[in-house]
Amino acid sequence: MNRKERGVTLVALVITVVVLLIIASIAVYSGSETVRKAKLEELRTNMLLIEAKAKGLVEEVNFKIGLTKPEDEGYAVKKEQAENEVYKGAGLEKATDVSAPSAIPVSECYKVTDATLQNWGLEDMEKEEGEEYLIKFDDVNATVEVYNTLGYNGKYSLTEIDNIEE
Repeated sequence: MNRKERGVTLVALVITVVVLLIIASIAVYSGSETVRKAKLEELRTNMLLIEAKAKGLVEEVNFKIGLTKPEDEGYAVKKEQAENEVYKGAGLEKATDVSAPSAIPVSECYKVTDATLQNWGLEDMEKEEGEEYLIKFDDVNATVEVYNTLGYNGKYSLTEIDNIEE
């Protein structure tokens, strides 16, 4: 081969390919990290929306119960009537047919149905197959806890998911 004929050497080609692979791996990692953060934020947002609507329901139940206290006679009956009227009226169902991780107290929760989401104006909320949102109401303390059956990295409640550091 004549010295004036120059081409790409094997070493230059290998170095170029290695540099391109490094750049590609950085781009893939960055993209997957962005997708992970977006999924976490979508889950958190959905759960916050459900929590806001559920807090209104627990307040409505407490209003219907009135000033009676848990130790008062007839409280349990009033509470059950108010819960049936308000929670079922919102399209919620007892979460008896939901399979969920043991970290979720399913027997104490209501399942957010598609009808509930539609009533609340959240019909665009997309759920994956097997994914359910559950609400545990605490009428006495006027609080709610929202759960997601798929969760995120072993965290299922809104309280746990809110504490995830990004």
